[in-house]
Amino acid sequence: MSALYRILKYAAILLWSAFVIAPFLWALTTSFKTANGITGGPTYIPWLQYQPSLEGWRLLFRSGGGGIQIGGPYLDSLIVTISASLISLVLGTLAAYGLSRFTFRAGFVRNADITFFFISQRIMPPVVLAIPFFLMLQFLGLLDTKFGLIIVYIALLMPIAVWVMVDFFNTVPRELDESAMLDGCSPFETFWRVILPNSKPGLVVAGLFCLIFGWNDFFFAFTLTFTQTQLLPVAIVALNSSVTPWWSLSAAALVSVAPLVAVAFVLESYLSRGNLAGAIR
Repeated sequence: MSALYRILKYAAILLWSAFVIAPFLWALTTSFKTANGITGGPTYIPWLQYQPSLEGWRLLFRSGGGGIQIGGPYLDSLIVTISASLISLVLGTLAAYGLSRFTFRAGFVRNADITFFFISQRIMPPVVLAIPFFLMLQFLGLLDTKFGLIIVYIALLMPIAVWVMVDFFNTVPRELDESAMLDGCSPFETFWRVILPNSKPGLVVAGLFCLIFGWNDFFFAFTLTFTQTQLLPVAIVALNSSVTPWWSLSAAALVSVAPLVAVAFVLESYLSRGNLAGAIR
């Protein structure tokens, strides 16, 4: 029974790994093909079934002749996503700690209602917010700017940070707060010196969610920018024309997903709650 369980477990892992990796391998092989290599039927092995070409990758960094100069949109996406994610994480963590440790009452509104209000902003369809955001940025003179997108993304990402961090802070023993306050710490010092250093797993998860949602957003990047600012998802979609250059589209997709994969690998070691073990005196 034990041997059968191991066989089934590893078979399921292999199947799932193939399901996850196969699209990336397909995109990788497609990115090195030409138009003839794509329209000539499915091929998988370079040099044997098709002659690889770097044209799809060259188009990403070339202006004119079908190129898209992906460097500018890539930099814009990095600036907007990282800035909005960091600000959202800071503000969301502070709000989450207050909602987890203190009691708020405003008539019938309680802490749980405030928390739900934050996450309800993500339940709302994005199209409902498009016109209000457009008019707000137009009034402020921030349409088609990175700063305007950062403001919008903060409003979109901070609810995610609050939602994740409230749940995490609720699992952190309150004895840590009490011990710190007995040592003379103020509530903010307790948060900064004791709770925050023990909250790395929650911060990593919240930060990853913010980065993923911010980096992959297309709707607001498309609606609120025109010529001066262009984010990576919009630049990739702009590749589509009467004849879709699948080779460049595949290369752009791989370049787009690479930062998130790299960040996930770097931060994976922090996704453990074991650092709270023995923290209570």
